Amino acid sequence: MEITGTGSGSGLTAREAGLVACRRCARVWPMGTESCGRCGSPLQSRDTASLSRVWALWLAGVICYIPANTNPMLITQTLLSNSKSTIVGGAVDLIHHGSIGVAIIILIASVLIPVGKFLAIAYLAISVRRGSGISAARRHHLFEVVEFIGRWSMIDVFVVAILSSLVQLSVVASIHPGSAALTFALSVIFTMLSAQAFDTRLFWDTTDQRNETT
Repeated sequence: MEITGTGSGSGLTAREAGLVACRRCARVWPMGTESCGRCGSPLQSRDTASLSRVWALWLAGVICYIPANTNPMLITQTLLSNSKSTIVGGAVDLIHHGSIGVAIIILIASVLIPVGKFLAIAYLAISVRRGSGISAARRHHLFEVVEFIGRWSMIDVFVVAILSSLVQLSVVASIHPGSAALTFALSVIFTMLSAQAFDTRLFWDTTDQRNETT
């Protein structure tokens, strides 16, 4: 059942109705309730420290992403050579060997998606403070996309783990993960935590404040 406001005819928000929703299970409780009676999570109408955690985790992810692209992701040892490949360097090698499709997938999952997530989270955080010409609903959709694609960002780490377990031919040839595998995994984890720390209800507060001023 939709509850409509008495003034402008727009939908009545939970805060205006004296209610607060649990961010974990979505159960609604009266304002002032300290914890959710269903899942036990603490209840807050708005998480005022949300943006601070978002920026802290975002910065940690960016810092880890730099060595993830400069340090070797894969170390291949044979009887005659010892080669190290970065993410981009490995993709270039795949292109030279004719595996263009695999190289494109790696570049998208390891470069395009992480950089896109960094930019999207930064934009959403800035829009809460300074406002945006994009509606709150569209920004919320962008946030959902960022959360959805986050699970696919570990493809490089999975590939390295699989190769390391399969290609172990004693002294003939072996493949080991490089230091970039750890920093890349940390970067993905920090970015996912940064997105999860976001209180998306702040989008709508910014829109309401702009409507009041106009």
